Amino acid sequence: MWRNLLFIALPLLMSACGASKESRSEPDWIDLFNGKNLEGWTVKVHHHDVGVNFANTFRAEDGIIKVRYDQYGDFNDQFSHLYYEKPFSHFHLKLEYRFVGELQKGAPEYTLLNSGVMFHSQDPKTILKEQNWPISVEMQFLAGLGDGKPRPTGNMCSPGTEIVYQGELYKDHCLESSSKTFDKDEWVKAELIVLGDSLITHIINDDTVLQYSKPTMGGGVVQGYDSAIWQVGKPLTSGFIALQSEGQPIDFRNIELRELEN
Repeated sequence: MWRNLLFIALPLLMSACGASKESRSEPDWIDLFNGKNLEGWTVKVHHHDVGVNFANTFRAEDGIIKVRYDQYGDFNDQFSHLYYEKPFSHFHLKLEYRFVGELQKGAPEYTLLNSGVMFHSQDPKTILKEQNWPISVEMQFLAGLGDGKPRPTGNMCSPGTEIVYQGELYKDHCLESSSKTFDKDEWVKAELIVLGDSLITHIINDDTVLQYSKPTMGGGVVQGYDSAIWQVGKPLTSGFIALQSEGQPIDFRNIELRELEN
């Protein structure tokens, strides 16, 4: 009798354990880029209305989102961003990037081999035609200039925002990471782990290179924004993700995200 009860109970116990394990499993990764087109993404270019992909700046080719300027004349401060369609708060983002080509004529010198991914950004629909940058936090990407000097990537920049670093409000616009220097034409893996406004972690090629917390609205750099949305000190706990275009051609691929528990 006991033996029969054991045969009945054991499968039930294993089933319960399996259900418990499944309930604790990590959420699935989702592909933000389908590899074929820009479905699910929205462009905003400085001097243009939201949704206008001026001069085919962002294009999907060969499983890559490419940023190109071959249909431009002078760059004319046409900084632009490609926004994913929904906001996120707690998430783990992974992507790969590489810098290619030459800096577009008329682009500022500081944008040489310079781009990034914005997060906790304002909705692109709230960005005015003549607003130069989104109010957001940026994981900045840089490549070496070929001069033998270090130029870390995975840095933090803060257009219209401020952050707390090592327990103190960080007032400068950009904060260098501890990453190595990577060259142009080299694919680099970047990861961003964002826990609302409590902790933000930058990872480059599997190395944690920067951590900070408590992004808020404030600071300078952004011009031409709608004053109705400007609230100095407002915590940024969620927002949109956007790939950046600053005048330097760049490629993005394998863009994946999983949402994390609050």
